[in-house]
Amino acid sequence: MEILRVENLSKTYGKGDNTVKALDNVSFSVNKGEFVAVIGPSGSGKSTLLHILGGVDIPTGGKVYVDGQDVYAQNEEKLAVFRRRQVGLIYQFYNLIPVLDVKENITLPVLLDGRKVNKERLEELLVTLKLKGREKHLPNQLSGGQQQRVSIGRALMNAPAIVLADEPTGNLDSKNSQEIVELLKMSNQKYNQTLIVITHDEDIALQADRIIEIEDGKITRDEVVKG
Repeated sequence: MEILRVENLSKTYGKGDNTVKALDNVSFSVNKGEFVAVIGPSGSGKSTLLHILGGVDIPTGGKVYVDGQDVYAQNEEKLAVFRRRQVGLIYQFYNLIPVLDVKENITLPVLLDGRKVNKERLEELLVTLKLKGREKHLPNQLSGGQQQRVSIGRALMNAPAIVLADEPTGNLDSKNSQEIVELLKMSNQKYNQTLIVITHDEDIALQADRIIEIEDGKITRDEVVKG
């Protein structure tokens, strides 16, 4: 079942001689529960694509449908709700709030949404992410790997339709990197989360169901790795 469809997506920055085409007529679809790795050289348009899929950056042209909903046909208020409920974003640099503890960082999207925290889900995430007993720790009291686990918990807390990860292991050593990949794969399988990961790491890409390669804003390869 299709969860995401991208049609003729384009994004340009600048004007006249300074125009840069970050995305050039990109089209693809992703099924529910699929794990997709997006690869390509720096400046190829990978992060731009991810930010547009996440409702963070507005496309110049084209359409993005999530669960049949035209993302950019919504007003700003509905787009903000979409970002909170339908998408979980994981960044390379964690983006945790320094004055909030582990539990507060993980539950922040739910609280911003004015909803009650699902305590069972929170408890399950704390155990799964090996953060039990660290609920009251601030980000600066955690290792890099632990901080990234908190950001994964935050992304999963709202049970979003799609989890988008931008170089989630880029700041970690190889041991922590593999742990984070295993956690993302687990959320993909256990919660049937649709997972789209941008990575420079070929080992991570080869663990995905499918690899999409982007160069100069265009898809140059779209290959199923696992049936």
